[in-house]
Amino acid sequence: MRYSWALFFISASFCAGQTDLTPRVGAVEIYGERKVPILKIEKALNIKAGDVLPSREDAEDRINKVPNILASRVEAACCSGKDMILYVGVEERDAPHMEFHPVPGGVATLAPTLMANYRRFLDEVEDSMRAKNADEDLTNGYSLMADPDCRILQKSFLEGVEEDLPNVAKVVRDAADTEQRAAAAYLLQYAPRGPRTTTVMTDGIQWALQDDDDTVRESAMNSLRAVLVGAKLHPEQAIRFEPTWLVSLMNSVVWSDRFHASQALVTLTEGSSSQEALDMLRARALPSVIEMARWHDLKHALPSFILAGRLAGLDESQIKQAWVSEDRESVLQALTGKRGKSKAKSLTSE
Repeated sequence: MRYSWALFFISASFCAGQTDLTPRVGAVEIYGERKVPILKIEKALNIKAGDVLPSREDAEDRINKVPNILASRVEAACCSGKDMILYVGVEERDAPHMEFHPVPGGVATLAPTLMANYRRFLDEVEDSMRAKNADEDLTNGYSLMADPDCRILQKSFLEGVEEDLPNVAKVVRDAADTEQRAAAAYLLQYAPRGPRTTTVMTDGIQWALQDDDDTVRESAMNSLRAVLVGAKLHPEQAIRFEPTWLVSLMNSVVWSDRFHASQALVTLTEGSSSQEALDMLRARALPSVIEMARWHDLKHALPSFILAGRLAGLDESQIKQAWVSEDRESVLQALTGKRGKSKAKSLTSE
């Protein structure tokens, strides 16, 4: 999917339902800090609730000057009341770091009709968001949205990808054009299921999870989430994904990497065959799971909270009860073995 500050501004107007379309900060979430004092990051950011949404580049430039911070990423997401949530990720020196594929230089492109339908689909998605009709059905292993215009285009992807699957897989690996790679990563979920085609699909999606561009990674995670849902409902498809890259993305400086990876991992860790993914998550990304489970926004915190509960050995009913009781800390206590207080990392408008 295409994301930009412009779309964040649109989202702000959806959340607000007001005539003042100036995007403002409703809450700030800082994540990734381990050794650098959070007050130093807040001082460099210099943003409080009610401020106009800042320039991402300027905010990141200020944060990157804080000693021992190697990189930062500032993203806005909907919503804290009528305003936006500003997610501020930092990567400290000696923190987990994911290496991505080098940017490819190939000239491969999707079939013109397939690419044109994908672009039309993105436009229809924006319209469906305005109409609050963006629900989707993933039970087939690919997305079918409630919006009828979106759904028609998505059904056309089934035939288009089947006819052009080798080229779609080539584009996701070799195309220099970011839009082409992002489109291919999204479209791979519509590949036919079969011994050969399933392997092409899963290999392509897993490759795209390691793409240098975060929009390509996000498209891949949207595909992966749908494929995993379908695979749970249709075990005869024998679809398997390695958890390695999703777990690595839980430590990403990019908020969309973390959030979409947490969603995919919730599906991946369902059932009795989930121990490998849970063990890897515990070993490589436990601090990230805990801090994300404490995020201010409930829909953004929920996937990691579920993961925290599973890591703590709780059953699904216990996790649900703790969530509806607004007692996240009891689950995190079970996970860490000690009582911990939520870090004061949210500057809210409450």
